[in-house]
Amino acid sequence: MKRESFKSRIGFILVSAGCAIGIGNVWKFPYLVGQNGGGIFVLFYLCFLLLIGLPILTMELAVGRASKKSVVKAYEVLEPKGTKWHLHGWVCILGCYLLMMYYTTVSGWMLSYFFKFAFGTFSKIDSSQVENVFGTMLSRPEEMTLCMAITVIGGFLVCSLGLQKGLEKITTIMMACLLLLIIVLAVHSLMLPGALEGAKFYIFPNPEKVKEIGLFHVISQAMNQAFFTLSLGVAAMEIFGSYMSEDYSLTGEGIRICALDTFVAILSGLIIFPACFSFHVEPNAGPPLIFFTLPRVFMHMAGGRIWGTLFFVFMTFASFSTVIAVFENLISTSIDNFHWDRKKAVIVNCILILLLSIPCILGYNLWKDLKLIGGRDVLDSEDFIVSNLILPIGSLVYLLFCVSKWGMGFPRYLEECNKGEGVKMPAFLLNYFRFVLPIFILLLLFQGLL
Repeated sequence: MKRESFKSRIGFILVSAGCAIGIGNVWKFPYLVGQNGGGIFVLFYLCFLLLIGLPILTMELAVGRASKKSVVKAYEVLEPKGTKWHLHGWVCILGCYLLMMYYTTVSGWMLSYFFKFAFGTFSKIDSSQVENVFGTMLSRPEEMTLCMAITVIGGFLVCSLGLQKGLEKITTIMMACLLLLIIVLAVHSLMLPGALEGAKFYIFPNPEKVKEIGLFHVISQAMNQAFFTLSLGVAAMEIFGSYMSEDYSLTGEGIRICALDTFVAILSGLIIFPACFSFHVEPNAGPPLIFFTLPRVFMHMAGGRIWGTLFFVFMTFASFSTVIAVFENLISTSIDNFHWDRKKAVIVNCILILLLSIPCILGYNLWKDLKLIGGRDVLDSEDFIVSNLILPIGSLVYLLFCVSKWGMGFPRYLEECNKGEGVKMPAFLLNYFRFVLPIFILLLLFQGLL
C-alpha cells in the first residue's frame, strides 16, 4: 500500500504546529513569562527552543522522513541489524495512549465550557460562584464522559477520512480559525481600559523580578518550557515526518513550527494579562486561570458571554488539534504493525481511548480519594509518567539514535535533515549534540523527578 503524504507544505506545518500548540501554551506559558521577568524569560525561552527543542524536533522528523514509517517500523528500517532501538517505538506508543487517557478529558473540559458560555451559564450567576461551576462539572462523571466522548469520536472521525481529506484539511481550517481568533481576542484585550499596564507587565523585561526569584530559576523554567512545548519524545512529530516531502530542509520547517507555537503562546498572554489588569484580577496558572480567573474577567466584560464563548472555541481548537495529531500516530502505528486498514485501526483505537479515558474522569468523583504516584490523583499521575519520564527519556533516545554509530548515525541524520531547500543543520554541531545536549535533557529529567 502506497504511503499517504501531505498535500501541501502549509498542511504539514499547520498539522505539526497544531500538535505542538496545546493547552499549555495558554495556561502555563503566559504565567511563566509574567512571573519570571517578562521579556527576559522570553529571551531565555527562545534560546533554549533553538538549543534543545529544534534539534530534537529535527531528529524526530528525520527518523520519520528517512523511513516513511510510523515509529516502531521506522526504527526497524533505520537501526543497525541486531540492535533493539525499535523497542523504544513501543514506549512512544504507550506514551501516546497515556497522554490521551487524560488529555481527552481536559479537552472535554474546554468543550464543556464552550457550551456553558454559549448557553449563558455564567450570565445566571455572580463571580463568587465561578468555582462551583468547575467543581460541579468535576463531580458529574456523566457530563465529563459525554464531552470526552465527543472529543474522542470527533477526533477519530476526522482521522477516518485519511491524511489529506481528514487530518490535513480539518487541521488547516481549524488552525486558520485559531490564529484568527487569538488575534481578535488579543486585540480586544489590549483595547480594554488599563490593559497596557498588563501588556507592559507581561512583555517588558523586569530585572528586579529576576533578581528577586533568582536567575537560575528563570533559566530553569525557560529551559523546561522550551522543551515540553513541542511534545517531543513520543513520536508525535515523527509520524508527520513520515508523511512529508523532501522538498524542504527539516531545520527550516522546524523553525516554522517553533515560530507558530511561540506566536500562539505569546499572544495568549496578550489575551490574559491585559484583561486581568483591566479588571484587577490576579492572573494565575493552570486550570484556575482557565476555569476561575478568566470566566470572572469575561463576566465583568461588556459582551463577556460572546468573548468567553470565542475564547473557549479557541481553547477547544488548541486542544483538539493535539488530540487528532496523536490519534493519527496511533492509527498509523496500527496500520503499519498489524496490517489493519484505516477503518479497523480507527474503530479499535477509538474504543480503546474511550475506555482508557474513564479512570481520569472517575478520579475527580467516584475515585476522588484514590492517590497514586506520590499522592497524586489519576490525571496528575498519568501526566507525571508522560511529562516527567517518557518525554525526556524518549527525546534522549532519539538524540542518541541520531548521533550514535550504533543507531541511525549522524551522517545519515544530517543528510536527511538537509535535504531540500531551506536552513541547513551545520555539521559542526555534532559534538554539541553528543556531549552537551544530552546533559540538558538529563537535567530536565532530574528536574522533573525532584
